[in-house]
Amino acid sequence: MPYGTVNADLMTTSDGVSSSGLYGFKNRIINGAMVIDQRNAGASVTPTSSSYTLDRWQATIAASSKISVQQSSTAPTGFKNSLLVTSLAATSVGSTDFYLIQQKVEGYNMADLGWGATGAATVTLSFWVRSSLTGTFGGSLGNNAFDYTYPFSYTISSANTWEQKTITITGATSGTWLSTNGVGIQVTFGLGSGATYSGTAGAWAATGYQTATGATQVVGTNGATFYITGVQLEKGSTATSFDYRPYGTEYDLCRRYCEVWADPSYTTFLTVMAPNPSNTYQLAGVMPIYPKRAQPSVTLSGASTFTNMWQGGSSTPSAVAFGVYSNKSVYPYITSSTNQGGYSTLLELNAGAVTSNYVIVSAEL
Repeated sequence: MPYGTVNADLMTTSDGVSSSGLYGFKNRIINGAMVIDQRNAGASVTPTSSSYTLDRWQATIAASSKISVQQSSTAPTGFKNSLLVTSLAATSVGSTDFYLIQQKVEGYNMADLGWGATGAATVTLSFWVRSSLTGTFGGSLGNNAFDYTYPFSYTISSANTWEQKTITITGATSGTWLSTNGVGIQVTFGLGSGATYSGTAGAWAATGYQTATGATQVVGTNGATFYITGVQLEKGSTATSFDYRPYGTEYDLCRRYCEVWADPSYTTFLTVMAPNPSNTYQLAGVMPIYPKRAQPSVTLSGASTFTNMWQGGSSTPSAVAFGVYSNKSVYPYITSSTNQGGYSTLLELNAGAVTSNYVIVSAEL
């Protein structure tokens, strides 16, 4: 073998998988081990129609106040966290109702699968699941328009017991699949869907199925629990060991879609330019952000989230807003009736819980 070359085919891991198949982005799911929870820091949330909960995991529901979602420390051996769904009522699911947890995989991260054409690659979905209920459960994979989907089913045999599930899915040779920064694949786990959104498991269909026909309705039982973790979607017909990535790497992958500024202590954001002559309006310089999938939106908990500080004084701004410069930067601007005497100022985030004092910069799918 020539010096400087490596025969990757000769290199295998302890579980017999070629290391060449492990380099790169094996798991197309981000935060599959449920370790990142920027928005809620482990607090329980009651999602509305379409709310992001743990990072990259969206709850899509027909009616609010039916479920709560929380990062949990209950997890199978080898994992630290899971995503916990708790049913808050015995909900009757109508034919067009739906309750689900899903992740939307960016098109760039599945383009190599070649879906929508001959030769589409087979994928394997694996995960650990636990529920207070037993029976047949379901979910689906679908495209951006959710008009071409593959319902799947799996069985939970024992209540309140972790079980690992593996589902192999033949590649979709039809349908329109984005290979851009839009939605490439929607991976859905059903919690209760009506007949309109339920289809025969194990086959591609040119319609929007979210789960398998006859799947257990988690929302149908008050107090029912559903845990999931170790979610992996990989190329190939065999489930391999979970793709553990360094915490910092996983965090950065999440920040492509959302970053939350919140801290239990004062955190200086930036130096603000000197105020205009009336001392009431200040436009900040450009503030770098982690590069996003697209130009983001910015939401904040309110002007009282901040303190405007300058040499010899401080005040609570009467208004703070953020403009978007690009997918790599934003700029805040401040309204204040307090005279800063021409000094440049610091805009600081006040101490407080993530759920009360925050700025969210989001470019979610």
